[in-house]
Amino acid sequence: MEIKLLCSYSSVFNQYMAELRDIDIQKDSMRFRNNMRRIGSIMAYEISKTLEYTDRMTQTSLGQASVPVLKAQPVLATILRAGLPQHQGMLDIFDKAENAFISAYRSYEPDGSFTISFEHISTPSLDGKTVILCDAMLATGASMVLSYNALLKSGTPLHVHIAAIIASKEGVEYVQRHLSNKNVTLWVGVVDDELTSKSYIVPGLGDAGDLAYGSKN
Repeated sequence: MEIKLLCSYSSVFNQYMAELRDIDIQKDSMRFRNNMRRIGSIMAYEISKTLEYTDRMTQTSLGQASVPVLKAQPVLATILRAGLPQHQGMLDIFDKAENAFISAYRSYEPDGSFTISFEHISTPSLDGKTVILCDAMLATGASMVLSYNALLKSGTPLHVHIAAIIASKEGVEYVQRHLSNKNVTLWVGVVDDELTSKSYIVPGLGDAGDLAYGSKN
């Protein structure tokens, strides 16, 4: 499995990441969502460099120009709800893409432990298509692997790009172990070393879903 780390080179991506982590800027939920959206657009642009293109003749007011355009649109998939702003940023780039939505969440026990529960998926056929599966946080990696396997019930993709804004080292290793023999590329904004006993990434940024859309019961 190839891993792409976006923070490994200097770009405006790191400015958006700094704002996303900032505890004071996080108080503005609209700005938080907008930074996630902008990061989603950057990730989509980087992924677009790996896709297939075909030349198309385009008529201008003065003549014709040969322009390489996407050979096929990807399917954009996201895990609800934290991944939605990132998904929208990708949709701003791949504006003709089909979309898939996955409901997967942590089901907590009284002792604080949890399992990953899968509830629903809405997706087109994925046979022979490129899929971009995004979620804001890759903590343990369990929900991402579960979502990947759920998507495969709707067809065999040509390739799957997994995109996470922040990942833990443990989450990356989990995805590598379970999907290493799959046709998958993992795109990560930044990898943090620590995962708490409650599986929150440190330093991370907190609960991305709550920061974007408000607290939940």
